[in-house]
Amino acid sequence: MEIDNWDEYRTAYQVARLRTVSAAAEVLGVHHATVIRHIDSLEGKLGAKLFQRHARGYTPTEAGEDLLTVAAATEDQLTQLAGRIHGRGASVSGDLIVTCLPQMSPLMARTIAKYQADNPEIRAELIVDTRPLRLEYGEAHVALRAGAPGDDLDNIVQELAKMPMGLFAHKDYVFRHGPLKGIDDIPNHRFCRMSTLNPRAPFMRWMGENVPEENVVYKCSDSNTVQDGVIAGAGIGFLPSYIGNAHPDMKEMLPSEQSWSSTFWCVTHVDLHRTAKVHSFVTFLKEEAKGWGDL
Repeated sequence: MEIDNWDEYRTAYQVARLRTVSAAAEVLGVHHATVIRHIDSLEGKLGAKLFQRHARGYTPTEAGEDLLTVAAATEDQLTQLAGRIHGRGASVSGDLIVTCLPQMSPLMARTIAKYQADNPEIRAELIVDTRPLRLEYGEAHVALRAGAPGDDLDNIVQELAKMPMGLFAHKDYVFRHGPLKGIDDIPNHRFCRMSTLNPRAPFMRWMGENVPEENVVYKCSDSNTVQDGVIAGAGIGFLPSYIGNAHPDMKEMLPSEQSWSSTFWCVTHVDLHRTAKVHSFVTFLKEEAKGWGDL
């Protein structure tokens, strides 16, 4: 018989253990009428009497004693399971899944490696994807997102950092086409950008508003391929400032504007936010992010 009435078995177990309806009702936090209804329903489904009713209370029959024995063992196993789960939740170990946008990958690789040096029992997985993974389904434990962080009430959202963006070109591009001499010189230059302009990204809005479509000669599927195109000399494009400034062959085409900066958010699901593993990593991540704007 398929067991689809766990509440009734739990009620019967408490009655068999405590021998009175009122005591079972108090432990379960329900009305005594609910206890009686559960017992009557379960006996009907099983086709057997579980208790002898009398003035002093309920005495288990042979079937009731069998239920008491099995239920007691089950309760003990569940208690042990809860202890093991709690122990795992309280330790900084096991799998940690982090997701971020492509332009965040170098920073996250550096951050995760440093975190693992302090927490060697952590096995990390970094998923680089423009798609927002579903935290409620366990696709990731920690997500780094840009622009609007979303409005899911089951998520804990914390501002992580402002990521400066710069307009860069390879030195070979500058040699062939000259420097960009301000906004008015844009029609004389070639640009790289993503195929789809995301209006939530301030630097993409600027590109859409200031660079004519005919001047976009190299379109890419994501920010990493834009970066590859700019570094290859295909045209001028936006890179995270920490990448452009660190590359010996990159030249900044215009002074970086604060309005180009992207806001990055750390997002965790409410059910996992307080587990030791997630809390520990997020605390470490927030401290690391304090220095990202200076790179």
